[in-house]
Amino acid sequence: MTIKLRGHHLLCLLGYRGKGYSEGFCANMTRVYERLRAEPETEIELILGPDDICAAFPEDQEPHCENASVYRKDEEIARQVGIAIGERRTWTEILAGVAARVRPDDIGSLCSDCRWEPYGLCREGVAHIHMSPNLRELPPA
Repeated sequence: MTIKLRGHHLLCLLGYRGKGYSEGFCANMTRVYERLRAEPETEIELILGPDDICAAFPEDQEPHCENASVYRKDEEIARQVGIAIGERRTWTEILAGVAARVRPDDIGSLCSDCRWEPYGLCREGVAHIHMSPNLRELPPA
């Protein structure tokens, strides 16, 4: 089954460490993350707008999935990784694109307005992909 992702989630997944907006959001993100970790040949379709991760955004919080700044991040990150809307690639191919075209320091500019950027998790995730082409094990809950 194909996983549908928007541009910025290609990098968010690299920085994911089991924390997020709510318990339900984390459960969904963890499912996606662990599937990609266990099955890196999973097909990813790059889409415009809310994706399989956004689907679990908590209803009691102010959604940002349709904000112009999020669409801007999606476009810039997809371009940096080298994938276009509507393209399908395996997760392994996406990680190769990240390793070839994204540097840890790029996160500061690509994701400057993201609330998670100051934690440095995505920067660490991109650095990890440069050393090892697979997702890290999540820390114990």
